[in-house]
Amino acid sequence: MFTGIVELMGEVKSVKTDKTNVVFEIEANFPEKIKIDQSIAHNGVCLTVTDIFDSEAEKTHYTVTAVKETLEKTNLGDWKVGKKVNIERCLRFGDRIDGHFVQGHVDTKGKCVKIDNLEGSWMYYIEFPTEFASLLVDKGSICINGVSLTVVKAEKDSFCVTIIPFTYTHTTFQDLRVGEWVNLEFDILGKYILRKESLK
Repeated sequence: MFTGIVELMGEVKSVKTDKTNVVFEIEANFPEKIKIDQSIAHNGVCLTVTDIFDSEAEKTHYTVTAVKETLEKTNLGDWKVGKKVNIERCLRFGDRIDGHFVQGHVDTKGKCVKIDNLEGSWMYYIEFPTEFASLLVDKGSICINGVSLTVVKAEKDSFCVTIIPFTYTHTTFQDLRVGEWVNLEFDILGKYILRKESLK
């Protein structure tokens, strides 16, 4: 379980295919040691640490594996060496929840179709499959590439969010361009409510 509050950005150092899987080597400057078998969200995708080794630059290098289903449902299949990645370690009991409950289970991909520079903030417009429209509401929560955000306006096949300067400079939104795909996880509370209503 995560909160959608990005701790730091990492960088993809290598990409290796292993049958239908892809193994990514990630470099990140964690404030404390991580461990093998730990769950870490990468651009909103929960992945398990499979190996850890340190570099001379005092940044931790570790590997994670993405299976076929993950590659098909998320934007991980587009990752190349040098790609910056939003990173969040799993929630600890007793921590403040500054975002919203995020599972790290991406529902679908969305496409960035427009970015407005508002001279102090940025408005990002995202298109997504209409089958998920019932899970979005104005002023509701959405997780984009692992970042907990508030929906400004929800439409049938698109929505927009505002990015403040702190979020822009501390996440990969600074690198996001029109036409690129992002990982979307819809609010789990909305999913349960929708499921309950569908069973009536």
